[in-house]
Amino acid sequence: MPNYRRDYTLGGCYFFTVVLQDRRANWLIRYIDAFRAAWRAVAVHYPFTTIAVTLLPEHFHAVLTLPENDHDYSQRLGALKSLFSRSIPPICRQTNASKQNKRESGIWQRRFWEHRIRDRHDLERHIHYTYYNPVKHGYVRRVADWPYTSFHRDVKNGLFLPDWGEAIASSSQNLYDD
Repeated sequence: MPNYRRDYTLGGCYFFTVVLQDRRANWLIRYIDAFRAAWRAVAVHYPFTTIAVTLLPEHFHAVLTLPENDHDYSQRLGALKSLFSRSIPPICRQTNASKQNKRESGIWQRRFWEHRIRDRHDLERHIHYTYYNPVKHGYVRRVADWPYTSFHRDVKNGLFLPDWGEAIASSSQNLYDD
């Protein structure tokens, strides 16, 4: 069994990539209201601050900050996966014996990508990557055209201009391969 080395820094800021089992599915945007409800419910029970989040059809990226006395992002992601999985139609669930034994729904990949944000520059790079991802994958031509993102909140709050990303550097396009 692999021994994953996770960084559990109290009050840490983290970048995550979480992926559906079926990379061809579109459950995250098809059932966006269920995802948003699950996100809000998890934030109430296990607080965190959403710095940036973008949902694509079969995966999402998020930059989150945990409370200063907490490091358990796995609990939050597990709760989010569980709530969302239980709120969408059963036909979406792909179960096999291994997943049933572990009480998994079959919607999500078992693992997720986690990266602790190290400094201001690292934070900026991961926010940019998160927001630019729909353009990178060819879903839209402009970041502002993708509706499933906190980018619009940040534009409203004056953190980004509406045309941000139209001349983005290739380093933000390819921070990670996904």
